[in-house]
Amino acid sequence: MGFSVLTTNAVDLQRLLEENKTTSAQIVEEYLAQIDRYEPALNALISPAPRNKILGIAKARDEERQKGQIRGPFHGIPIVLKDSFVTASELGMSTTAGSYAFLGAKALKNGAITQRLIDAGLVILGKANMTEFAGMKMTMMMPGWSAHGGQTLSPYVGKIEENEKILGHSAPGGSSTGSAVAVAAGFSPLAMATETIGSIVTPSTRAGLYALKPTTGVQDCTGLYTMTEFFDSPGPMAKSASDIRILSEILLGRLFSSPNLGSWEGISVGFLDPKHWSMSPDFCTQFEGTAEQMVDEYEETVSALRDRGCSLKYPIHCEDPSVLPTTILPIAYWEFKNVCIPRFIRSFHECCVTSVAHIVKFNKENSEKALPAPFAGQNDLEGAMNSIEEKEQIDEMKRDLRKAARDILDDLFDKEKINILAAPADSPLCAHASAAGYPVATVPIGQLRYNDRPFGLCLVARVDEEKTLLQFMEMYEKVVKPRPVPKFRMTVV
Repeated sequence: MGFSVLTTNAVDLQRLLEENKTTSAQIVEEYLAQIDRYEPALNALISPAPRNKILGIAKARDEERQKGQIRGPFHGIPIVLKDSFVTASELGMSTTAGSYAFLGAKALKNGAITQRLIDAGLVILGKANMTEFAGMKMTMMMPGWSAHGGQTLSPYVGKIEENEKILGHSAPGGSSTGSAVAVAAGFSPLAMATETIGSIVTPSTRAGLYALKPTTGVQDCTGLYTMTEFFDSPGPMAKSASDIRILSEILLGRLFSSPNLGSWEGISVGFLDPKHWSMSPDFCTQFEGTAEQMVDEYEETVSALRDRGCSLKYPIHCEDPSVLPTTILPIAYWEFKNVCIPRFIRSFHECCVTSVAHIVKFNKENSEKALPAPFAGQNDLEGAMNSIEEKEQIDEMKRDLRKAARDILDDLFDKEKINILAAPADSPLCAHASAAGYPVATVPIGQLRYNDRPFGLCLVARVDEEKTLLQFMEMYEKVVKPRPVPKFRMTVV
């Protein structure tokens, strides 16, 4: 039985497999054909898996299914991983975080999350392009660009406009852009991403997807490039809320089904005012009608949810992240240098760099490849290299920042008697969530008439309240219009 790579979700594919209407090998073939059609134009994949290996793995999952050996609810379903998830070299994919300095690095084993997904029966189709080092290379570098992978483009918008700002309407998102584009373009039903501040939220909503950044620190990040320990968390992207729920169950080892799953019971949402919670002009230029359309459709969504029984308050007030301590950058620099890059390097048994200073030196010595125009700088790498704070200073900064963010959010949750805080995804709400270490989810709203770029909601809940977000997402999907499907506004080479 055929299916649409652009609209069919992983739950539907699993049903087809259970009913013997298709095989994992046939499903993989469909996605590979779509990759052949559009990857040359979109540049979403930095390291596709070798076809013979993928098909061999898919056939092995089919054989297991025939014997009744089902590894998990997504047994035999394809997935794409951001190029920050370490894969064993035997799988035929590199892990570079977008950097030439890690090209050729070899790993004997998979990272913890990679292995968890394989053990659950998922089939890794390839690694997604990403902003190099998730942005920890050069200030104002275009999201979805890396020296090794080039620039990823949106299947909705196509070419990035000349002199575009980094979060402008033709820009594809945050550091997990390749993962989001891969799902939206029909290269895979599922993808794994990571977020420091906005790197899941922005690209997933600009690809019309559902996504989740779980509570910071609840997953084993061994064998995963993260910019920081304090802010970062890996999470799933997909075309449906049910896909996000099931993949989250695999990742977090918790079941999220409950009698309340198909109802609004226990859910109360506070919506921030979209006229105040929007993208700064420094990051995104608004064009005639764009800001107004996003406000109108946000308010229409609030009305639709209220009419369908969702308990909500609109508008409510929240202090913006400018009131938080200005310590994000020193924390990021210190952890990148002293924790995250050393841990990433330890994932490999062969690697040509040994430290942040070594990466900076490598880039200078190989500038033609490692520092190409238009993003030829490495000021953030150098800033991290030169960070001199003591661990005790950084620990104090982290404590103060986390407390400040949690005080703001917890006071709002308590005062307004809500358990979800919502704002436009084109807003700084994800900065509050990252500073607090709280889980964040995204859902789609619509598309700009200006250029078809999707936009959506950012949703925050308290620590370990992924279940609340997932329940809301599944009910939300029943109420709103279907997520937008791309028209591929670009020329395929």
